[in-house]
Amino acid sequence: MDVIDAVNRRMSVRAFKPDPVDAALVRELLEAAARAPSGGNLQPWRVQVVAGAPLEALKADMLKRVASPDPTEYDVYPANLWEPLRGRRFQVGEDLYGALGIPREDKLRRLQWFSTNGQGFGAPVQLFFSIDRRCGPPQWSDVGMLMQTFMLLAVERGLDTCPQEFWSHYNKLVDAHVGLPEGHMLFSGMALGYRDEAAPVNNFRSQRAPFEEWAELKGF
Repeated sequence: MDVIDAVNRRMSVRAFKPDPVDAALVRELLEAAARAPSGGNLQPWRVQVVAGAPLEALKADMLKRVASPDPTEYDVYPANLWEPLRGRRFQVGEDLYGALGIPREDKLRRLQWFSTNGQGFGAPVQLFFSIDRRCGPPQWSDVGMLMQTFMLLAVERGLDTCPQEFWSHYNKLVDAHVGLPEGHMLFSGMALGYRDEAAPVNNFRSQRAPFEEWAELKGF
């Protein structure tokens, strides 16, 4: 598979088959992803991977805790989101719920769907990416590049993913189950598994702004 093919196939999958993923394959992908760029070669990331009984225990606790999040250590989105960012976020939400057939006025079903985040959308593997609290935004970008590299490598091997900053709202619960390294904060989770091609939620793609809206070419 060419890199461009992996980029085009990768999406945030929100319905997975229950088929297990081999631990050796997960390790292989993580070790390869660790070649991602890292400023000063700091490699500030730490990754905990859970599956099987430990993951089921975490999911069971999430069913009890989904309405009671932990205090967050960072804002996933800026306060008072402005345009065009606000409009883009609104649109992807409408497209998602449209694919699910859940109208805006059906608040209960929307909340029920939101809670499936805490079940990893049925994925058999969950990864948790953390970083030392003393690190700054440049090191956060290193973790993001690790995650992106891992996601593309997963696609190459027939797997799919869904990065989930959702889990940052349950950082204490995650810590209790997976044991985050001392002094580290949870940056993001990631669901990993095999895509359920038949699920309607996997049959929509988020829109992207046209090139002219976010890029310039000069001097060519």
